[in-house]
Amino acid sequence: MNKVLLVGRLTAKPELRYTNSNIPYTRFSVAVDGVPNANGERRTDFINTVAWRKQAENICQYLNKGSLVSVEGRIQTGSYTDKDGNKRYTTDVAADNVRFLESKAQSESRANATPYDFQQPSNDISIDNDPFADFGDSVSIDDNFLD
Repeated sequence: MNKVLLVGRLTAKPELRYTNSNIPYTRFSVAVDGVPNANGERRTDFINTVAWRKQAENICQYLNKGSLVSVEGRIQTGSYTDKDGNKRYTTDVAADNVRFLESKAQSESRANATPYDFQQPSNDISIDNDPFADFGDSVSIDDNFLD
């Protein structure tokens, strides 16, 4: 059985291309976290992927660098001779189904974010930033309530 399932982010904006018989396709790379090593560190793998026809058109229209996707497909191998006469081998995932895992607004928000947008929240608790400061009387819960 030849089945692949990936979840990751695009490494670049996909570009739509056409075969000599005018069939649309796109090639893109998906960055996927690998299995942790003995030290618990994860290596990132960059998986070359190809999609065809309407799916390729949608990918190029709606996705950008960093977009989160899932890809279902199969491993496809091939070979070609480069301009120097050397035989080169390729391995790609031929995408049968690409799902967009975040909305366009989420993707644009992430793309436009600055490092300042990801500051850690303050741990200072005071009456000025306590959301329950004006809530009213205290609440008493009987210990038997959880039983």
